[in-house]
Amino acid sequence: METVKLKFDENGLIPAVVQNRTTKEVLMVAYMNEDTLNKTVETKRATFWSRSRGEVWVKGETSGNYLYVQDILVDCDGDCLVIMVDPAGPACHTGHRSCFYRRLDGEEYMPTESENDILRRIWSVTEDRKRHPKEGSYTNYLFNKGEDKILKKVGEEAAEVVIAGKNRSREEISYEAADLLYHMTVMLSDNDMSWDDVFRELERRR
Repeated sequence: METVKLKFDENGLIPAVVQNRTTKEVLMVAYMNEDTLNKTVETKRATFWSRSRGEVWVKGETSGNYLYVQDILVDCDGDCLVIMVDPAGPACHTGHRSCFYRRLDGEEYMPTESENDILRRIWSVTEDRKRHPKEGSYTNYLFNKGEDKILKKVGEEAAEVVIAGKNRSREEISYEAADLLYHMTVMLSDNDMSWDDVFRELERRR
């Protein structure tokens, strides 16, 4: 087994590229020192050194959007890290899923995200509730009641969607379909799955 010797810069820092473990999307880039790297390994929550504030920074400590570390990769020169994470919400302070939510198009910035990503964002929040319960959370109520309650709600909401479709009401269909998708998200999380598992199956069928 090769011994890892990391190369921290003159300020004792090393860049860390944060990547979504499931989608492989780059979420953000930050810096770690030896202490914050050790804390990341110990707590499994991405922890950085803020160069602007000159202090330790646990991503998500304020927002709740923690980055749960699953793996840490080291490049060939030992001077850069890739942190593979399961995000508990948007990684960017602007509320976007990734800090790289724009692409350069000539002299203009163009958006890269789609509203369809809302399912992934809801799943991330659901996962965070499962790992860190909050009092009064309906999601935690469902998890506490268990599989039978969750599946019962999925069935009830599916029936509501059918009724809404029969009523030919766009507003009612949208409302009930949103309820169904939310409860399906809880069911997926309860089975240690995500919407990406469903997306992969849809892609396979296509």
